[in-house]
Amino acid sequence: MPPKDLVRAFYEHVVSENRLELIPAYVAQSCRLVSGGDSRPMGAEGMEAHIRATKRTYPDYTVRILRQFCDGEYVISEFVMEGTHSGTWLGISPTGRRLSFTGVNIDRVREGKIVEHGGAVNTFETLLAERLIQPASP
Repeated sequence: MPPKDLVRAFYEHVVSENRLELIPAYVAQSCRLVSGGDSRPMGAEGMEAHIRATKRTYPDYTVRILRQFCDGEYVISEFVMEGTHSGTWLGISPTGRRLSFTGVNIDRVREGKIVEHGGAVNTFETLLAERLIQPASP
């Protein structure tokens, strides 16, 4: 499966459909979480733990890929994540509201599996728009 298709299938089917038992088919045991210049081991277990933690806050969250770009082993995915805010997160009590976040993930695919994962979600914009956080006063 081409890298773009593998990454899309992972987010739109494994994550969105809560098919966590399929993670080892998509994520290498050697997978690393990349943030800026830092990299740390994640593996399939770490990816599952990350998804489960997010699902505690947004149990029905889904990821929809808007655009993807591929350069060799690297796949850049612009996405929208939507879910019902049902758990405490960042000290914010559950609101029961359906929230939508945009973001970008960068995944590296080698030998048919994700070996590096990193990205950013625009949480600030959504939380401010939904009045779940307030601007700091001068």
